[in-house]
Amino acid sequence: MNIPLTPLRFLRYAERQYPARTAVVCNDKRYTYAQFADRARRLASALLQNGVQPGDRVALLSTNCHRLLEAYYGVLEAGAILLPLNIRLSAGELGYILNDSGATVLFVERQFLPLVEAFRKDLTSVKIFCLLEGVPEAPWLSAQTYDEWLAAATPHSADIESIDETAVAELFYTSGTSANPKGVMLTHRGIYLHAMNVCMAFKIPNGNVELHTIPLFHANGWGVAHFLTLLGGTHVMIQRFDPKEVFRLIEKERAQTCSLVPIMATALVNCPERKNYDLSSLTRIVIGGAASSPTLIREVEEAFGCECFSGYGLTETCPTLSISPMKSGMGWHGEQRYVGQAMTGYPVPGVEMRVVDADDNDVAPDGQSIGEIICRGDGVMKGYWGQPEATAEVMRGGWFHTGDMATLNADGYFLIVDRKKDIIVSGGENISSLELEKIILAHPAVLEAGVIPAPDEKWGEVPKALVVLKPNVSVTEPELIDFCRTRLSHYKCPRSVEFVDNLPKTGTGKILKKDLRKKYWGQDTLRPESVASKKGA
Repeated sequence: MNIPLTPLRFLRYAERQYPARTAVVCNDKRYTYAQFADRARRLASALLQNGVQPGDRVALLSTNCHRLLEAYYGVLEAGAILLPLNIRLSAGELGYILNDSGATVLFVERQFLPLVEAFRKDLTSVKIFCLLEGVPEAPWLSAQTYDEWLAAATPHSADIESIDETAVAELFYTSGTSANPKGVMLTHRGIYLHAMNVCMAFKIPNGNVELHTIPLFHANGWGVAHFLTLLGGTHVMIQRFDPKEVFRLIEKERAQTCSLVPIMATALVNCPERKNYDLSSLTRIVIGGAASSPTLIREVEEAFGCECFSGYGLTETCPTLSISPMKSGMGWHGEQRYVGQAMTGYPVPGVEMRVVDADDNDVAPDGQSIGEIICRGDGVMKGYWGQPEATAEVMRGGWFHTGDMATLNADGYFLIVDRKKDIIVSGGENISSLELEKIILAHPAVLEAGVIPAPDEKWGEVPKALVVLKPNVSVTEPELIDFCRTRLSHYKCPRSVEFVDNLPKTGTGKILKKDLRKKYWGQDTLRPESVASKKGA
């Protein structure tokens, strides 16, 4: 008999094979796999006792902690759908997501109670508000906390054979550029196969120790909650990204791997306290979430003495699509290796990727021709929650259209050059903001850089760089422009440079270019994105 593919099988396997192995480290708490599994089953029972029905959405507003990890399994054991919420969203955005999803239960970390209070009265479906820790004082909170729910419950295990592997298991909301957030539906089958494919692609060892530097509420936690559990690894939780706390946990727990967005990697590389810690346990750092640069890849490898390469994916793809380590027999040497490992990379097992023109025809794999990345594979979403038209648009022809513009070379490596909306079209020429940013970031004085189109009477738009400098160093605008001109065609270089104290970012460290553009294009006279997209395609 074929057993349905569901991530619930991962925890059950780990519990049987490694019951006494440390599963989770969270502040001063440590749980074995036997304890982790027991708590997940108690959560399932508590949810059922509180009226949760199959298919109900159970939301959590929490930083990374053992309780959120337990929900990855306990909510599914109850037959419900897990909905982790981004803690960095506004009250209005969170209220919209909870109403749009029809969530019936909301678990909330104590520090976010004022945020919930701001939108609670606007909610239409949430029936139960449960505090994750501390004493529930507000009258609208459940009288029992999360841990009290678990203590009073008898463990419940779902009948694996009765699970519909094509049913939605997790729901993650991703914000569009001009519309309300969309709920990405990930299925039991998709999550299961994604984890298996990542295990093969990354060659993750059994019992690996991983530091959860990526929030579990973001893009399926990059799959760590699943593949690390399958391998009986240790989940080391960090509530908020802080370089010294990252170093402390790596040293204390002998963490072997972690994933970072570029701004995190930059912060770790440039943190002066790094040399005070023993970080020799690290074997691999993966950089994703935004494009990396060869300079950053090299700096990370030199600073930590471990392998570093890029990964690529989207919330809609569970998320991993590709990775960029050197293929066997490639023979990269010197700086060429860092250039290669900063690329978007090649597909992991179970994924097919193409680069296509505006008519969905493949572009030449010459490393020069630009098109949109489209993909299909085991982890691609079932669709957007309650939005069949938006789903049909991005899934046309049976391929998910990512909106990322890229090239493909003869060795099968993809390289994203920009998002459709961020391609700069100057005098009819396409300019990649990412390519220019990588050059600027190679300057020793530059900490962060964002390149945007600025309006120009003659050329329509031209590249403009907004730059954050490293402490106690300086570079002038002409010097930085000349630095770029010695490395790129002049038309690709910035016409102006503005030095700023910081750049606006998303909760995961991506630069909010739409916020930067507003200063130059105005709120009402926005840059014609559609024109840039058509020409960029």
